[in-house]
Amino acid sequence: MSKKSWRERNKHKQETVKKYAVLRAELKAKRDYAGLSKLPRNASPTRVVNRCSMTGRRHGYLRKFGCSRLTFREAALNGLIPGVTKASW
Repeated sequence: MSKKSWRERNKHKQETVKKYAVLRAELKAKRDYAGLSKLPRNASPTRVVNRCSMTGRRHGYLRKFGCSRLTFREAALNGLIPGVTKASW
C-alpha cells in the first residue's frame, strides 16, 4: 500500500494537467516552447503516474483494469472481475 501523500500528489498532478491542457495544446500548435517552459512542471501529462485504484501501487499496473497485477490476481481468483477465469490446459 502506498503512502496517502503519494496518491494525493498524483491526484493534484492530474488536476493540474486538466487545468492547463488547452493552453498547452495552443502553445504546442504555435511552437512556443518558451511559453511552454513557463508553465508549471506538473502541467505535463508525462508527470502523472498510473497507480492502482485500490492499493496505489505504481509498478505492474494493468491499464485495462486500472489496478496492479497483484490486486488483479486476487480479484480474479475471488471472481470479482467478470469474464476473467484462471487458465487451465
